[in-house]
Amino acid sequence: MRTAQAAAVASTAISLIFLATGGALAAEPTAVVQGDMDRALRAEIQRAVGVSKTHAASRVDARRRARTAGEAAIAVLRTEGYYDYVVEPDVSEGDTPSPIVKVIPGPRSTLANTQVVWDGDPPDAATVAAAETAMKLMAGAPGRAADVLAAEGRVEAVLHKRGYADAVVQTRRVVVDHEGHTLEPALHFAAGSLVHLDGIKVVSHGRTHQKWIVSLKSWKDGAVYSPAKVAKLEQRLRDAGVFNALTVAVAPPDQTVNGERPVVVSVADRPPHTLELGGGYSTSEGAGIDAKYSLYDRLGSADTVTFTGRLAQIQQKIDAQLALPDWILPDQTFKIGGDLYADDTLAYDDDGIGLRAGAELHFTKTTFVNYGVAVDDVDTRENISINPNGTAKGENLQLLIYSLTGGFSLDKSNDPLNPTRGWRLQAEADPTYVTGDRNLPYLKLESQVSGYVPFGTDDDTVLAARVKVGSIVGGDIPDVPADRRFFAGGGGSVRGFAYQGVGPQLAVDTPYQTPLGGDSLFESSFELRQHVTGPWGVVAFVDAGSLGPTPAPDFSQVDVGAGIGVRYNLGFGPLRFDIATPVTRRSGDPWAEFYVSIGQSF
Repeated sequence: MRTAQAAAVASTAISLIFLATGGALAAEPTAVVQGDMDRALRAEIQRAVGVSKTHAASRVDARRRARTAGEAAIAVLRTEGYYDYVVEPDVSEGDTPSPIVKVIPGPRSTLANTQVVWDGDPPDAATVAAAETAMKLMAGAPGRAADVLAAEGRVEAVLHKRGYADAVVQTRRVVVDHEGHTLEPALHFAAGSLVHLDGIKVVSHGRTHQKWIVSLKSWKDGAVYSPAKVAKLEQRLRDAGVFNALTVAVAPPDQTVNGERPVVVSVADRPPHTLELGGGYSTSEGAGIDAKYSLYDRLGSADTVTFTGRLAQIQQKIDAQLALPDWILPDQTFKIGGDLYADDTLAYDDDGIGLRAGAELHFTKTTFVNYGVAVDDVDTRENISINPNGTAKGENLQLLIYSLTGGFSLDKSNDPLNPTRGWRLQAEADPTYVTGDRNLPYLKLESQVSGYVPFGTDDDTVLAARVKVGSIVGGDIPDVPADRRFFAGGGGSVRGFAYQGVGPQLAVDTPYQTPLGGDSLFESSFELRQHVTGPWGVVAFVDAGSLGPTPAPDFSQVDVGAGIGVRYNLGFGPLRFDIATPVTRRSGDPWAEFYVSIGQSF
């Protein structure tokens, strides 16, 4: 039965992916490229000519398409350094004419001497040398227009980086020798004067105190202009999340005082508050709705106060949090908050109140280290046995739980909600002390790595994988409170199984789900993601997971689920529809589970 289920899921997924890729082959080239040329050049011209999903309606239409394709071919040839080309648009004979582009590339021009010409006073000698080195245009190299433009951009970047904030590119002069087949560029620049920075001049600050904006400065007064440091100021203001628009720029030359120029900042406040609503559904976890109400910049320090609420089948929660960006250290956000919560799961029920405080030190938007402290007062009911009639017998505990948190997140992927390449690594350590009806110190460790490998020129096919491991050191089951143990199964874990449906149960081979949890956790997922057309995509996946009674991962019983899914790209991320079945199905496990949420599963 397990083999038949897996085969059916795989067959359906392969069929969907075949249809997705097969449908893209219906288009034909807008025009056929003919002529004797390098294979790579032909492919580049053909890509520029493009494809069409319809045949030419008439000979006139075919000739129009051929002319358009010829213009695209000329642009490619000039970009690649072919200036002595012959391009002839044409139309095939017969009752169904097709556009044709006949191309004779001619010899490829090579670079001769390349010059940097200074319009006005040149920069200092070291900067002149750095600019000439940055060109990277060697005599005899192919005379590609793209290489010349790139060299021009590199020289301009060097000028800005070395403090010439007003440096601009002037009109270049390029001489093409058609007889010698050479290209001789002369790149013109106006360097301007070396710029030294003053402080920050805030011309519009709204609800945010000017003093807070000025505190974000990352340079000393009188320092040579650095585009990276000015950009860092802009990024810090953006990351605060309280502005609708902002501009950060060096003041114009006429604002120079004592040889120094301020950096001018202007910000426009976002609305003072926002309300966000969301929700999700799965057959294992039921429906849930979420609401978030945020207040911005009430203290004038780009602060955010957030109230969130969740009403779901297995969890109800009210939370309040204050976030202060750039607290003590630049790029460090301090967060303090508290929550009231209740959980109703197959393994335990609890009600509690929690307080927490901590900080995140960001290196990028999604790469950071975090540390903090939390305390929870919890009234929990743990299932400890099953009566002969199948009813779970519980134990009520009143606990006070203290915990420290330290962790990091390293994100090298290209998108937070829909990654197609790169990798991610997260790890966290939580020293915990439990007191009250149970006394126990332990250390909870958890880490996850995920990777994304694209295939095809447009990343239409992506192979994604993740591995997650966890361990509780110093606390055995059942001493560790149930709501602090590891559990697996459900939409964000092993799909196909019920929520908390993976791992040991109090009652085996019965229709009653009574999860016990574990001291160790192992999870893995593999997904093949295929873009179909427009916003649509399909996915085939296999998930696996296990829980163990000891700190070391236990692979004696690994539960496997497999399924297929549909993705609809909303622009900021995909809407996800998944259906999965447990391949290693036991008595009491569902035949299939269905999930709806936003964002990829990992």
